[in-house]
Amino acid sequence: MDSNDLLNLLLVGVPALAILGGGAAVIQRRRSAGDRDRTDERPAGTGTGTSTLERPAAGAPTAEAPTAPAPEDAATAPALEVPAPTAGRLTRLRDRLARSGSPLGARMLQVLSRDHLTEDDWDELEETLLLADVGAGPSQELVESIRTQARVQGLKDPAQVRALLREQLLALVDPSLDRSLSTAPRTGEDGVTVPAVVLVVGVNGTGKTTTVGKLSRVLVADGRTVLLGAADTFRAAAADQLETWGSRVGVRTVRSDRDGADPASVAFEAVREGATEGVDVVLVDTAGRLQNKAGLMDELGKITRVITRTAPLSEVLLVLDATTGQNGMNQARVFAEVAGVTGIVLTKLDGTAKGGIVVAVQRELGVPVKLVGLGEGPDDLAPFDPEEFVDGILG
Repeated sequence: MDSNDLLNLLLVGVPALAILGGGAAVIQRRRSAGDRDRTDERPAGTGTGTSTLERPAAGAPTAEAPTAPAPEDAATAPALEVPAPTAGRLTRLRDRLARSGSPLGARMLQVLSRDHLTEDDWDELEETLLLADVGAGPSQELVESIRTQARVQGLKDPAQVRALLREQLLALVDPSLDRSLSTAPRTGEDGVTVPAVVLVVGVNGTGKTTTVGKLSRVLVADGRTVLLGAADTFRAAAADQLETWGSRVGVRTVRSDRDGADPASVAFEAVREGATEGVDVVLVDTAGRLQNKAGLMDELGKITRVITRTAPLSEVLLVLDATTGQNGMNQARVFAEVAGVTGIVLTKLDGTAKGGIVVAVQRELGVPVKLVGLGEGPDDLAPFDPEEFVDGILG
């Protein structure tokens, strides 16, 4: 290459290289800027390599990682309830009546504490008893008995008045009646032990099924093993309601898988399974329909016949609403005649004005009040105690 060619190369090539180099630098700067722009556009927490999630802004919703469902066998059954002891339950009724100032006791004491008792006063005393649903016959007996004692003893001292009234009311309630429940299993002549069978009857609306559930708690609290029979197959919710009550204290319910099933069949199956399992008591809830006496007799008669093929009836308990007073007595009389009632369960006895129904129902039906409902709580069913009841009325 001569000197002229070398000079041309220097004049043309060097500027070209400079231009090419500058262009490359510009391109590289643009690529870098583009990379930064794209990096800025990525969501927070993304990028190459291992990233850390940034803390979201205050108030921003956060996505929770899904948790695997727990296996079914990991679920624990709810703990069984422990019913309250039956001893002393009626004391709560006495306290409630005393705090409320029972109209029956307060009015009677008020009349008898007057200086001079006139015929109008004795009429007022009898009216007070009638309003408390004591009944006409027992009311007249009580007034006449107190009048006789007043002539003999005089009624000047308030303490004496109260003592006399307590004595007379207690005599009306009759503490001599056997109020125990027959709930012990029986052993027959063949040596086979069968459970005690308690048939519970009553008109719908009196709290019959609820009472059966509460009675199961009473028996469990007293150490008995229990099986329930849902023989009220005409009311759709009755079996479900009974099953719920029993499950709370570990008591099983025998029921039909269809509505309208034969009540006698359900009752028979309950008693049969109770005998097989060796339980102490089988409680059988029945339908409360009262269309006519003949129909009721047929239904309860059939239930009784099929039950007694396996075990005799130990108790037939009639559930009555204490607030219905004399209005419910006709229905109660029909059940007593048909079912061979051995005891009364009075619900809603915590209504203070109607305590006299205890006297009326015992006189009318000839059977004792054995249990009373004190309120809405699961353990508000108590064995009836005449002295506690009278003391509660008098305050």
